[in-house]
Amino acid sequence: MLIVLSAVVLYLAAAVWLALDARRGQGSGGRGWLLPADAAVLLHGLAHYLAWRDSGATDLHFFAALSLVGLGMAALTALVAATGRMRALGVVVFPLAALVLLAYRFYGHAAAPDPLDWRMLLHAWLALLAYATLALAAVLAVFLWAQERALRRREFHAWLRALPPLTELETLLFRTIAVGFVLLTATLLTGVLFVENLLAQHLVHKTVLSVLSWLAFGALLLGRWRRGWRGTTAVRWTLAAMALLVLAFFGSKFVLELVLHRTA
Repeated sequence: MLIVLSAVVLYLAAAVWLALDARRGQGSGGRGWLLPADAAVLLHGLAHYLAWRDSGATDLHFFAALSLVGLGMAALTALVAATGRMRALGVVVFPLAALVLLAYRFYGHAAAPDPLDWRMLLHAWLALLAYATLALAAVLAVFLWAQERALRRREFHAWLRALPPLTELETLLFRTIAVGFVLLTATLLTGVLFVENLLAQHLVHKTVLSVLSWLAFGALLLGRWRRGWRGTTAVRWTLAAMALLVLAFFGSKFVLELVLHRTA
């Protein structure tokens, strides 16, 4: 419990630090926030490792998976923001990571009935990393929408100074989507190769929605390349594709594990 609480406090400290920097207009100021942020990420990972070591099996149930996606988002945010770009991400992502870690601590720790072999673990880790990357893209899309809306209305808020220029934010959004799309492609391929009976009753909704999300992200990248899609169009496609992905993974896990009390 001490590890979890320490991680939560450090996440919130890093978020407050970044928020205060943004309020003062220091969007590219010092890196003092990195110390609590990196420590929080390490403690977050340690909490999962110790739980898995004690149970003897990898825990990937609903709240554990949610916490791992939050961990991935926090780690990617610290990595990207350390370069001086998109530090405002931490104001949103770090409290979110703290919240899902607390949910895992109080509602989690349900080990799988059978240990997963390396093939299924590879599939699961690719899926979690893809979800974390694309969830980060969704946050970037919301930032892009808010920035465009404020600029159109000539509302020059202080938080705008914490964001990079519009074109740079848009470029970062599409690069993040491209990386997430590659990871999602690898996830689907390993699912086809390693998951037995991928269209079984308890997996068909996850499979269909995941493929639809993959098609939506692919269409967005193709539209960007061929037709120069940007702005509101990019935001809508990103959020719609991410909604499909959330329904595919967490929607199905929620119904199976928390409603029907079955293991996915």
